[in-house]
Amino acid sequence: RSTDAAVGGYRIEVVKPLQTIRVICEHEDLSLDMTWEGAFDSVLEEHHMLMAGPRAILDATRFAQVGSWAGTLSVGGEDLVVDPAVWTGSRDRSWGIRPVGEADPQGRMADEPTGGHWWTYVPLRFEDFALMVIVQESPDGHRTLNHATRIFPDGRVEQLGWPRIEIDYRSGTRHPESARLHLTTPSGEPLVVDIDTIGFVALNVGAGYGGDTDWTHGQWRGRNWSSSSVYDLTEPAIVGKLPYGTIDHIARATCNGQEGWGMFEHAVMGRHDPSGFVGWLDMAP
Repeated sequence: RSTDAAVGGYRIEVVKPLQTIRVICEHEDLSLDMTWEGAFDSVLEEHHMLMAGPRAILDATRFAQVGSWAGTLSVGGEDLVVDPAVWTGSRDRSWGIRPVGEADPQGRMADEPTGGHWWTYVPLRFEDFALMVIVQESPDGHRTLNHATRIFPDGRVEQLGWPRIEIDYRSGTRHPESARLHLTTPSGEPLVVDIDTIGFVALNVGAGYGGDTDWTHGQWRGRNWSSSSVYDLTEPAIVGKLPYGTIDHIARATCNGQEGWGMFEHAVMGRHDPSGFVGWLDMAP
C-alpha cells in the first residue's frame, strides 16, 4: 500500500504523527526494534535551495526534531539495550528535489564549478528547550540558508536571528574541535552556545552521501540488494576523504549554564573565505 514505509527487512511505523515513530530492521548483521519519542515539537526549517549555475540541484523543505530512542539493537551478534535516558538524538524529514540517484550529465556545469561548500547543521537538546541552527554559505561567505530557532515545551518557537559561528579547527585538518554560536533573542539579548565535538560519523564513508565510493542515495543496485560494512575511521585512505564530505559530530553544549547534547553536522569543502580556506587542499594552520 502507498502508506507502507518498508524496504526489505527495514520498515517504519508511525505510532503518533510527528511524535512517536517505531523503526525496525531485520538483517543478519544488524537488527533493531527501536521507538523514537520527540522531546519537543518538531519545527519546520526554512525553505532550502541550492543552485549549480542556473540549475536548482536542491529545492527542499524539512522538519526536524530532537528526542530519545528506546528499544533493542543488535550489531554483529552483540545485543544492546537502548535506554532513552541516555540515547538522545535528532531526526529530520525532507521532501522536494535533492541531488540523489543516478548522476545527471555535467555538461556546462563542468565548466562552472562551485569552488566550495560550507554547511553547519546543529540540533541540540537541553532540559528546558531545544535549539535548531542551520547555516549554509557560498565560498565568498554569502549566506544562502539561515535558520535559528529555540523550541519550548509548550510548543512556542522563538526566532534567534542571524547566527554568527566561530569554529576552532584542529591544526592540519578541517576537523572542528569546538564551536561557539552567537545567537540573538527577539528582545535583542545575546544567547551564546559553546560546543565541544566528541566522536563522529562521516556521511561519505558508507552512509551514501556525496563522495561515498560504496553507494549513493537513490542509486539502483538491483532488487533485494543489501549490504553491511565496517570502517576504521583512522585508516589513512578514509582520513584522506574526510575534508571532502559532511561529518556528523556528537556535540556536548552549554547554554546559559545548562548542559545539552545533540549533533554538530559540518562540511567545509574547498574555498571558504570567512574560515580562511583558499582551495580544496589547504588545511587549518
